[in-house]
Amino acid sequence: MYSTYLQPRQHNVKRTRQTAEEREARKRKEQAKIEEFTNLSQMVLSKADGDWSQDAFNLTTRLLQVNPEFYTIWNYRREILINGTFVKSSPDEVKSVLTDELAMTMSALRAHPKVYWIWNHRRWCLESVPNGPGQESEPSYLGWKQSAWDRELFVVEKMLDADPRNFHAWNYRRYVLAGMPNPKPEAAELAYTSRKIEANFSNFSAWHQRSKILTSLWAQGKLDEAKSREEEFELLRNAMYTDPNDQSVWMYHRWLVGTGGGKTILEREITAIQELLDEQPDSKWCMESIVHYKRHLLKSCADEVDVTSLSGECKELYKRLEELDPARRRRYQELVLMDVNRGKPRK
Repeated sequence: MYSTYLQPRQHNVKRTRQTAEEREARKRKEQAKIEEFTNLSQMVLSKADGDWSQDAFNLTTRLLQVNPEFYTIWNYRREILINGTFVKSSPDEVKSVLTDELAMTMSALRAHPKVYWIWNHRRWCLESVPNGPGQESEPSYLGWKQSAWDRELFVVEKMLDADPRNFHAWNYRRYVLAGMPNPKPEAAELAYTSRKIEANFSNFSAWHQRSKILTSLWAQGKLDEAKSREEEFELLRNAMYTDPNDQSVWMYHRWLVGTGGGKTILEREITAIQELLDEQPDSKWCMESIVHYKRHLLKSCADEVDVTSLSGECKELYKRLEELDPARRRRYQELVLMDVNRGKPRK
């Protein structure tokens, strides 16, 4: 287990044949790392029952540098801070310690941007920022608290610049935006998602964030829902024609239709997607979306549509999908069976 972690697998690296001596040397080196990690782990865990000293804290730093996924050690590190360091520190000193902690986790994230426990520790640091010892000094502390959250938003934006689809960073961004003492305007966040999507239509996390912001703005009456929904459909059509095989775009389209897709919207979107399918006859996502919306019409508007005709069209699309996507053949057959059974009267 430890050797796998300590010697990470490298992808797209050409392998070279090693001599027996080289293999043996590598084996000894890995064994030494395993022994060092095991000894360090035992040393730290032996202190975890009530040792809140600086020495114990320093040992957690060493161990987490080797294995940042060792969540028990993150928990112990926080206990040392709460029960040891913070007890004897002034609010200014606590701020300084937390600043160091944020710097430490930032360094860890550069090497391990998708480790949950590092992101969790940053959350804890932000939530532990003191408000100040009294009413007179409280505004300055709150100002520092706000600046700490502002810095976090800047940090997470840099992380998303490096990897725009890192869902850990997107989740953390939502957390920061929700927790800021002085919230940022949601319209600004909507503009941020626009920039990310325009840079890469495949950024599902940005589409997901956009759906949350729009839902909130609509619920608060801060955005004309009908007008902005039409603008979203226009954005999606551009994305569909740019890359009709991009799953992220189609998933967002289904969400958007689901927010207010009556018969008129469903039929309009089916027609628009059919035009794209005529140009891209092998587009699986075009076919899947058309059949999805036609099935929705059959389910929700049965009294207003030609059920026989629509059912036949769905069956024909399923046959084409079976040929185009044989790995999911049984799924398409099951959907046809579901449609047939739906039309039968219950016994």
